[in-house]
Amino acid sequence: MTTPPPAAASPPLAAQRPSDAFVAYVLDLCANKQAQSALRSGLGRPAERCNRLHRYLVRRLPERMHPDARRAHYAVAALIAARPRSARALDAERAEAEGAVSHWYARANLGASLAHAVNAQIIKPGSAEGDLHLYSRQSSEALNVRLPAMTRHLLSGGIAVDWAVLLEDLTWWDRDRDRVATRWLESYFRTLHAETADDAAVGSHTDASSTDLAELPEENFA
Repeated sequence: MTTPPPAAASPPLAAQRPSDAFVAYVLDLCANKQAQSALRSGLGRPAERCNRLHRYLVRRLPERMHPDARRAHYAVAALIAARPRSARALDAERAEAEGAVSHWYARANLGASLAHAVNAQIIKPGSAEGDLHLYSRQSSEALNVRLPAMTRHLLSGGIAVDWAVLLEDLTWWDRDRDRVATRWLESYFRTLHAETADDAAVGSHTDASSTDLAELPEENFA
């Protein structure tokens, strides 16, 4: 038994961060197939080669923006547009079922999503951990090339990706990579161990109940 993956956060407007607002904007854009196709064309490409995205993103983003932040916004917009159809339906269901929003740092980053995928046996533990260590040594440009395959694998398996958290992490990646990568690894191992412990506790409780029943005299059963 595994713990279901958490839903991607969709906070109320009062608590909405700029990254959440951008993700909501892109999700709305993707309701239009022409816009979705244009955004998807930027998958794995640097912002300077995303000519079809400018029409939809330029007026949404500040005129003066750090290149790392611009690159992250273009990358996440393309990743959202490239979601498989099943992930789009799940996102809609999760948004409707969303309750109180956790603190920002309690929201799932990519490390936590990978741990959920391992627990759901969608990705092998060695592969997930190896990918995290590989990412921790790469630039955002190299990471941008690898993320499409990874996020598609997660989403196809029903594992949520918190796009706003990923957007902020990618924005800071080149300037504070060690801190972000460490947080991904910490979340990975914490989530992996937490779900294993939960499953063990449930199994232990079930075993104890079975033992108690087995020790009851036969007259207690019909």
